Amino acid sequence: MRWLTRPVLSGRVRAPFWLLVAVTATGTLAMHILVPVLPLAAQDLAVSPGRIQLAITLYLVGIAGGQLLYGPVSDKFGRRPTLLVALLLYVMAGAVAGLATSITMLVIARVVQAVGGCGGLVLGRAIVRDSAASGEAVSRMALLTMVQSLAPGVGPAVGGFLGAWFGWRSIFVVLVGLGIFTLGGVWLALPETAASRKAARSGRMLGSYLRLLGSPVFCGYMFGGAFTSTSFYAYLTASPFIFTQMLHRPAAEIGLYYLAVMGGVPMGSFMSNRLAPRVRLTSLLRATSGIAVLGAVLFFVVSATGMLSVASVLGTMIILSIGVGASAPIAITGAISTDPQTIGAAAGLYGFVQMANGALCTLAVGFFSGNPALTAASVLLVSLLLGQCSFLLATSSRPVAGTSRD
Repeated sequence: MRWLTRPVLSGRVRAPFWLLVAVTATGTLAMHILVPVLPLAAQDLAVSPGRIQLAITLYLVGIAGGQLLYGPVSDKFGRRPTLLVALLLYVMAGAVAGLATSITMLVIARVVQAVGGCGGLVLGRAIVRDSAASGEAVSRMALLTMVQSLAPGVGPAVGGFLGAWFGWRSIFVVLVGLGIFTLGGVWLALPETAASRKAARSGRMLGSYLRLLGSPVFCGYMFGGAFTSTSFYAYLTASPFIFTQMLHRPAAEIGLYYLAVMGGVPMGSFMSNRLAPRVRLTSLLRATSGIAVLGAVLFFVVSATGMLSVASVLGTMIILSIGVGASAPIAITGAISTDPQTIGAAAGLYGFVQMANGALCTLAVGFFSGNPALTAASVLLVSLLLGQCSFLLATSSRPVAGTSRD
């Protein structure tokens, strides 16, 4: 079993950054790349648009729930063997999905693919925190977030191209190929980074979560990060209706508007990457999350006063996305640094709460759909203000962990 615990290319003391990008991108790319080809898949499998949408909806359920599993398991058995199993599951399920002959087969394979893919989301963050020296964690997490944020923007474009030229099943050929490449990279080059494995073996999964939930610092960072980052889903859900129904723009332009707003996330992450080694992180967290709140306030004002235009929507939401991209790496690092014995469990619980909040924000926009702009703006503003309160709880108890510049 040495192949599970030791890389073939031994002697490396930290994971190569390109591999961390590939690991964390697997789960999110598989979610976004399928969206443009859903009509093609529905036609091929002879199902309604509502039923084929389950391939996305239940994927989100799988990617949220699976994150609760991987953290404690990797704390007990190590990051490397857990990640190898997760990626193997991802590859096998992707192959089955590509060969699916019914909607039931496709949906089941997608759920299993999500459970495998979310291992990279959890363990990529945990590995960054494991291997980062004091003062480096936030900078490396920001750089990872910056690169990873490209997947939601690039994924649909790639998926649309593949579907148009090679059919919807070609999506899974690409995902399986990338999964095999990433699996090979982990096997060859990823060292074991979980120094606390032996201590974690005596614990239990439920105990790890209860200990984390009993920490005001962890809960402050976790809920602050979730309220600040995935509240963004409220806008993403409402944006097609804002632009087509309220601003009377053609549907073909929506993708461009989406890319413009999403571009703020890597800009913010780059800002955190550059400032984290130089600025006290509690101050940086308050300032960057404050930028997100400013964007939400401005978006609410233009929605409530009827000053909506393409420029006002994009301008305010780009401000918000810059704040989200800048504050998210600090919040993640603070949360998973709370207890060195449960870094994996903390990363998993953080990811689960993120996805749960995103789902709730999406449901709220759908429930109050009379004025999509005002509804989305209200959800964003309430969520981001709750995030500010949560960050205040975390930073008033203890500064951001894992750095020498607290």
